[in-house]
Amino acid sequence: MVFGFLRSKKSKDIAKKRLKVVLSYERAGLPPNIIDSIREDLIKVFSKYPYFDAGNIEVNLKREEENKEELWISIPIKD
Repeated sequence: MVFGFLRSKKSKDIAKKRLKVVLSYERAGLPPNIIDSIREDLIKVFSKYPYFDAGNIEVNLKREEENKEELWISIPIKD
């Protein structure tokens, strides 16, 4: 059990680091597959919890205003 706990923390840390990358750089400077990588990390983390619908997680960069982009993450909760 201890090793499983450490592994979970590692997945969380990886997802956190990738999220920081997205938040700290403009979209033009991001690697093309960063959104897919973040989504995959989130699916791995949230699929461990039965009350989340990890298969329908959405991750997008949206342009809200001129020269302003936001990271949108939707993690559905099961009924």
